[in-house]
Amino acid sequence: MGPSYTARVAIDSDEERAWGRFAPGSVERRMLVDAGAHLGVELRPRMIRLDRARVEVEGIDAADRYIAQLVANQGAYKPAFRNKVMADFFKLLWLRQTIPGAPEPVLVIAEPVRRALAGWVGTAAAETGITVLVWGAGANGSVTAYGQDDA
Repeated sequence: MGPSYTARVAIDSDEERAWGRFAPGSVERRMLVDAGAHLGVELRPRMIRLDRARVEVEGIDAADRYIAQLVANQGAYKPAFRNKVMADFFKLLWLRQTIPGAPEPVLVIAEPVRRALAGWVGTAAAETGITVLVWGAGANGSVTAYGQDDA
């Protein structure tokens, strides 16, 4: 019997490496592509090194104009979705103040998560300057800006 080995999948290009943990066809990757198209930029994941911390940003454009976090939960709404939304709001506000040039914070949520923005959470997003985009998982995906009347 020959030697035992573990096959490894090679990453074909720098483009694939830039996607990090978001596999081709994944909901998160489709959300970033569609949100980037809506904003007129390409969003990719990136690890950012700050003075006292390293933080993964789920989407950032090459010019550091936008920083994006994703809430890609699917299926029936659960209260935990709201916790993820609020955690990402906090992260985006912190990054906006910490990254030089104050990039615009964008939260991209899947359609089932929309309910998490009811009440004060949606109001807080609007009043703190966080852009919220709602991603619909249709055949081609679609992104629409969340408005206060949407809750």
